Amino acid sequence: MNEIKLLNLEKKTRKHKPDPLALYIHWPFCLSKCPYCDFNSHVAPIIPQETYAHALLKELRHAISKIENYKLTSIFFGGGTPSLMDPITVHKLIDYAIKHLPVTEDLEITLEANPTSVEIQKLKDFQQAGVNRISLGIQSLNQQALQKLGRQHDAKQAIDALTLAKRLFPRISFDLIYAREEQTLSEWQKELKMALDLAHDHLSLYQLTIEPGTVFAKYEKQGKLSLPDEKLSSELLIATEEMTHQYGMYNYEISNYAKIGAESRHNLAYWRYQDYIGIGPGAHGRITENAVLYATERKKNPKIWLELVQKNGNALIIKEALNSIDKAREMILMGLRLKEGVDSIAFQKKCNMTLTNAIDMKILEALVEEDYILWDQKRLKTTPTGSMRLNAILDILVK
Repeated sequence: MNEIKLLNLEKKTRKHKPDPLALYIHWPFCLSKCPYCDFNSHVAPIIPQETYAHALLKELRHAISKIENYKLTSIFFGGGTPSLMDPITVHKLIDYAIKHLPVTEDLEITLEANPTSVEIQKLKDFQQAGVNRISLGIQSLNQQALQKLGRQHDAKQAIDALTLAKRLFPRISFDLIYAREEQTLSEWQKELKMALDLAHDHLSLYQLTIEPGTVFAKYEKQGKLSLPDEKLSSELLIATEEMTHQYGMYNYEISNYAKIGAESRHNLAYWRYQDYIGIGPGAHGRITENAVLYATERKKNPKIWLELVQKNGNALIIKEALNSIDKAREMILMGLRLKEGVDSIAFQKKCNMTLTNAIDMKILEALVEEDYILWDQKRLKTTPTGSMRLNAILDILVK
């Protein structure tokens, strides 16, 4: 057999490299509803742990049975408050996923937790269940701010939780909210320095925004809540970036800062527009079947979700095929949040169209001229100035 025939045979028999896949598992229950939160979270006096555990496993089984040619890169337990789950449930879900899907050697398994005494007592059990990355919802190290944010823990509990987490997990992140009511630049700098001294390898630092339907939205409408103006908000953001850089963390995404190599692989899957499965009440997904990308969504109400899963094996209410325009808008929307921006080759492969066909080129030229956007034919990304105006840019840039 000649060399050309051997090469052709090799191409035909060579297996397609599995695509990366992320798995999101939603636990909808919380101890209380925070006044700024618009997530699908619910306060329940009694949580039927075994019933919901069985339903999550049932929905995971159904979701995995429908896919092929993927390699699992991350599992993320989000909420709600997933640290209210029984650790045995976490173990069973992880065990089922890794037994029924090919996985990467460095599989990232994250669980969100709050630093209340109830949850922190379970951290070792979660570590033994297979969790290797913990994300703590600290939100503030200021006691008065914690009370205003409706948190169930105090500053000491937050520090104790971080201390324990560092002993148990190789990777740790925690959240802080800034640009709070009456917060000054110097106060935030002091709080952030304290956080950076405590941090491990990742921080999520969010400017407080008022979401429709929240208690804070009601307060704002009544004139009981006033957030920093645009000038102070910009100063707070600039100070945040400067201080995190001094500690060796870079903002790889608008609100996420990490040391090199410590970026959240699960969240990168979203922002890079890779496929992911979402199970649990209200969970969304993006999954490719027969070369078609589908947007999926599951019933949001936990009680109805449970009934549907028990009846049908899943609570899928939306499975919509996305066309090239849909995919282009979503990929640009997600990708411009990243420091690295949108890769033009990956974009064309995913969306079946070029970046230049998806955006308004006259608007792009103006945004480049104003130093809001960088474009070198290979990547489209925002400048530091542009990242502060991302929503406005997206409104006019995408066709």
